Amino acid sequence: MDVKDAVKQKYGQAALRVMNGSRGCCGTSPSSVCGDDPVTRDLYDERQARDVPESALAASLGCGNPTALAELSPGEIVLDLGSGGGIDVLLSARRVGPTGKAYGLDMTDEMLALARENQRQAGVENVEFLKGEIENIPLPDSSVDVIISNCVINLSADKDRVLAEAFRVLRPGGRFAVSDVVVRGQVPAEIRRNIELWAGCVAGALREDEYRDKLAAAGFRDIQIEPTRVYGLEDARESLAASGIDVDAMAPLVAGKFISAFIRARR
Repeated sequence: MDVKDAVKQKYGQAALRVMNGSRGCCGTSPSSVCGDDPVTRDLYDERQARDVPESALAASLGCGNPTALAELSPGEIVLDLGSGGGIDVLLSARRVGPTGKAYGLDMTDEMLALARENQRQAGVENVEFLKGEIENIPLPDSSVDVIISNCVINLSADKDRVLAEAFRVLRPGGRFAVSDVVVRGQVPAEIRRNIELWAGCVAGALREDEYRDKLAAAGFRDIQIEPTRVYGLEDARESLAASGIDVDAMAPLVAGKFISAFIRARR
């Protein structure tokens, strides 16, 4: 199974679990609860949680809160790469108001079905969910003011293509404002090879300098990487628990090396 198929399978199953009344998360086993996962917990405040259906919050598989950090204005067009259950799309749509629009792009049928149901429940009209891959965005050139994403770009096996596509669809002066997992220092090869961890937001993460270089190569400027959470030893143990890796041996080698960050750039 390649990376894309593994990601599609994992997140399709996560969407089905939410629709069946349970919660499943990035980098965790099917039985785990999202609120207990070190990457995905405590991302949204009570006010934001009240603004979306419970199932949108339950399907939040991200590592940050780009809607809280991105500067969105009424009338803007926003695109969420890998929109999942739609929480960041719905929150963005409320901020850009009826004169703006929020697109969500996802490749997983189950997530798209969940997101559209969440949109229906929320009663938000200025939203459109698109089926497609973040490596091939189904929107025209220079059609978007802001691109957001929440712990998804690290899942792609072709990040250069993702960033080139993001640059293409942004208007001149448009903003790239995503939450993602990045790496500080070297990570054991066993982590990088583990397909379960790649589908779970860890193995595919770029180093900070790699992320900067790839953004610059795509044409972006004003690049900033702002850490929002550093994962320590116990966080590493929790994230590695479902991977089949020797947790006691490996967790100390990755503790403090994986961080959630808010990544800004401008076209």
